[in-house]
Amino acid sequence: MQIQDGLITSAPRDSATVLMLRDCTQQQVDCTRSEQGVEVFMIKRHAASSVLGGVYVFPGGKVDEQDASEAFFAHLDQDPAILRARLNESDLSPTQAAAIFIAAIREVWEESGVLYAKSNSLKNTELKSPAPESSKQSSIEPNSTKKTLLQHLNSSQLTLRTDDLIPFSRWITPQLSSVMSKRFDTRFFLSAHPHSQLASHDNFEASESAWLSPRKALKMYWEKEIELAPPQIMTLANLSNYKNVAQALEHARALSPVTVRPEPYDLDGVRYISYPGHPKHSQPSPVMKGPRLLRFANQRFEPVEPSAGFEAFFEP
Repeated sequence: MQIQDGLITSAPRDSATVLMLRDCTQQQVDCTRSEQGVEVFMIKRHAASSVLGGVYVFPGGKVDEQDASEAFFAHLDQDPAILRARLNESDLSPTQAAAIFIAAIREVWEESGVLYAKSNSLKNTELKSPAPESSKQSSIEPNSTKKTLLQHLNSSQLTLRTDDLIPFSRWITPQLSSVMSKRFDTRFFLSAHPHSQLASHDNFEASESAWLSPRKALKMYWEKEIELAPPQIMTLANLSNYKNVAQALEHARALSPVTVRPEPYDLDGVRYISYPGHPKHSQPSPVMKGPRLLRFANQRFEPVEPSAGFEAFFEP
């Protein structure tokens, strides 16, 4: 990973990403660890990608113009005004909020084949189920390169399940971005994985994928088996505090999504990134658990305070 030194003067682009969660149990043959706990689906960006090529991320991407179209809005399970209230951003219009939710669902479908939707033949009272039920999802086909998401929704008569996406955090790329040449205003959502659907990378934007516990992902990163960007590092550290999916979703539903504005700086030729709660950050109070300061060393970002080493990722 190479450090970006130049300032990016353009405004951040609206984008969305989804932390698709499942409970890892001893009964699952593909579970990555023997004890129970939360796993999150991650994909490896194609090496040729212009954004975080070769890095493990959560499925997601930028908001497209069509995401704000009436054609997509016709498939929403919630009014755009409700979606705006859920994001809790005063300067956001209902149309923008709805487009962000739609982009999150669309990107997950395009990159992993999982679709948060239900048949229009189901009763409206079931639209706000906290997670898709397998008996209701069996008719939903995986992503097909022959159809856009909108075409698939129309032909299969589906309604998007935006209520399954819970706003978790908002990450705004600083002008001194450190790892990207573009700025994004990314909303991170939590959601339970629909059990009847198979999550897999698309072999186009992503070349690999895996279900990983937060600790396992960070351990692989520490041992240089995978690459992670700072927002993913910090999010995984925070996600490691949950014992199961239900706890993570319940906590996220109870709170407004936090906004994280990383503040990078250079000291003695070394790049640091401070986060809310660190003395170098303009916001004195922490908004998430995990390290408050990362330092670029050994060709990666590592936690600095209050102590160094792998376990520093998990300090309160």
